[in-house]
Parts: sequence; structure tokens; C-alpha cells
Amino acid sequence: MRVAFYAPLKAPDHPVASGDRQIARALVQALVAGGHDLALASRFRSFDGRGDPARQARLAVVAARIAGRLVARMRAERPPDLWFTYHLHHKAPDLLGPAVSRALAIPYVVAEASTAPRQRDGPWAEGHASALVAIRAADLVVFLNPRDEPEVRKVRAPGAAAEWLAPFLDVAAFAGDAPRAHPGPASRATPVRLVTIGMMREGAKLASYRVLAAALARLADLPWELSIVGDGAARAEVAAAFAGLARRVRFLGARPAADVASVLRESDLFVWPAIDEAIGIAFLEAQACGLPVVGADTPGVAAVVAHGRTGLLVPPGDVDAFAAATRRLLLDAPLRERMGLDAGAYVRERHDLPRAAARLDAMLRSVAARHVAGAPARSVTAPC
Repeated sequence: MRVAFYAPLKAPDHPVASGDRQIARALVQALVAGGHDLALASRFRSFDGRGDPARQARLAVVAARIAGRLVARMRAERPPDLWFTYHLHHKAPDLLGPAVSRALAIPYVVAEASTAPRQRDGPWAEGHASALVAIRAADLVVFLNPRDEPEVRKVRAPGAAAEWLAPFLDVAAFAGDAPRAHPGPASRATPVRLVTIGMMREGAKLASYRVLAAALARLADLPWELSIVGDGAARAEVAAAFAGLARRVRFLGARPAADVASVLRESDLFVWPAIDEAIGIAFLEAQACGLPVVGADTPGVAAVVAHGRTGLLVPPGDVDAFAAATRRLLLDAPLRERMGLDAGAYVRERHDLPRAAARLDAMLRSVAARHVAGAPARSVTAPC
């Protein structure tokens, strides 16, 4: 099928790296791998990060003009068979997809939609209302984060089509064909090689770094060293959090994917508190490289980590619990090895690109067939 792809928060070719851009690129890759002819519909950003009603109104006016031009252009050429939007919410609603899809009479699919009822009357009221319009108009909503599902289902018609797509990555391209077992320290005196990955910015990321630093400070009696992959505006604050552990910590800065994989494969244990983590892509990357992980028991992380099998998950923000879980794996090399091997197999079985491409292709073809038949789309497959 010819698919028009759109990401209102950040286009897949946006110059600034982020988890959102990474997932958008993965979805593009899955659609192409599924045999679809994909084109980026627009780079228009509907993002309003400050809650400015005037900005939201201006964005809606600009979007209406862009939608009109898209419809005219697509009609003049061969129209797409389906419109696919990734990630919409009150701060970045989809102001293009519903209008264009309706005008061209094509199916409208949304992946990773979310709605926050508390924003209905707040500074993002216009964005919230626009997000609801898109969510209700979608022929199919694809969930990548279990946290979004309950509220989104509430605002859609009973039985409206909604499916689950497990977060994924191209394991072979990122980590190679098979995970490598890590030999671990030669003795109890040899430091265990910890690694973490995270952008350095205010908010949840900085809070996660501070939890990690506090947890590791409780483990000063054990031999370990930490490599940190990441950079950003809050680097000074992150460095300050680890000041008391400076001799054990290496700041590697932002690295390309190939370097990230190399760092992971040379490590023994991935640790990240993941406060307010939406989708734990870094956990997938670490497990793909054969690493056990320690993280937070949030919906997004629990969706990609098998607690007790591939890693250990603890209550979000609980420094003592995070330290205890890390201590357990620092002291138990056989458990680390077993979890690392299981982690590599787990990601390849459940979160690899070919599986995601096949599932996404089946979803879209089902929606397209029902659209042609004039029947409303319904959920027909179980979550995987």
C-alpha cells in the first residue's frame, strides 16, 4: 500500500535526536519492511510546549492551509491508500491527518495516541480537543505503551479498533545476529562494568540520573564502574549528582548507534531508573546485546523487560529498591549471565523488526479491507 506517514511532534528526519524520533524511524522501517510504499506527508510540527492558547489557535490555522494543499496535491497525483500518524497528544495533536483522510476517503491510523483528561480545561485545552478529534476519527489506534490504553479506549466508540504493537528494534542491525555472553569479572575484586544511557535534560531524565547516583552511592562497598552514554543541557547537574563517585564514572557523551552497541557489548549490566519512561528502547538495546537490566516497574519498561528473567524491575524512584536490585546482580555473576542470555533471546523472539513489520502489515491490510467494504474496523487480534 501507499502510506502517508506523519509525526506531529517530531518528523523521523528531524535533526535533534530523541526517543520519539527513534521510534518514528523504527515505524518507518517496519512499514517499508512490510512492503509498503511510504512517503513523509509533512514536517509540520504542531508542538506547543508552554500551554499557549494563542499559539494553539495559530497552529490550527496554519494546519488547515497545509491540509488543503496536501489534499490538492495528493488528488493531482496518485492518492495514498492510508494515512499513518505516529504519536499525538495534547501538546502535539494531529491537525492534518483527520482532515486529509476524510477528504481523500482513505483509512486513518494512529500509533501511540494519548489523552490526559486533566488538560481538558487547562492551558492546552485546544490541543486536548484536537487530540480527541483525531483519536475518535481513527480507523485504528495502535498502542505501543500500555499506559495510554485505558484513557484512549474511554474516548473511542465501544469496540472501535485498537491493537497492541510491542516496541521493537532492528536487532541484527543494532546488535548482530546473536547476543554475546559476557564473561564477567575474573574475581570479586574486578569491577563489574555498569552502563546507562539517557539524554541529559531537566525533568524525568535528570531525576533518573539522581536516583541512579544515590543508589550507586549505597553500593560503594562493592567493585563496580559506570559508563554513561548521553549528553544535553543538564550535563552539569548530572555530573554534580555523581561528584562523589567521580573516580568510578566515565562520561562518554552522545554516541552514534554503532558506538552505543559496542559500549553495551563491553559491559556487564545495564542500569537506568527510568522515571516516567514512556517506552524503554534503551532497555531493548541493552538486552539485545546480551545484558541483564535493572529498571523501574512502569508500564512502558515492563512491556519490554521480563522481570525476573531478563532483569529486575523496582518501584519508580525507590532508591533503596534500585540499590538492592543492583546489589543482587553485582554479587551474583551466574545470575547475570543467565539473565543476559535470556535477554538476548527474549528481544529476538518478541521485539525484533521482522515480527513487528509482519504484525503492522496485517493490521493495516485488515483496516484497508474493512474500509473498502464499508464496514467499521473492529479489534480482531489479541495483544502480543
